[in-house]
Amino acid sequence: MKISVSYKKLWKILIDRDMNKKNLRELTGISTASVAKLTKGENVNTAILVKICHALDCNIGEIMDVLPPEEA
Repeated sequence: MKISVSYKKLWKILIDRDMNKKNLRELTGISTASVAKLTKGENVNTAILVKICHALDCNIGEIMDVLPPEEA
């Protein structure tokens, strides 16, 4: 079973705060590779998500959603 996630909430927060991905990288110290994974909706390390939450003063549920399993 493939676990799918969506980071649309994160991108909306960035837009609402007039921030871009570069600002997010600078604020959190995460790598460009991690931002690329987020952009593609790929899995990232929990520590990265926690860094983002601390930097944006939010909880994990405010930056991502776990999508239902894809039906075969």
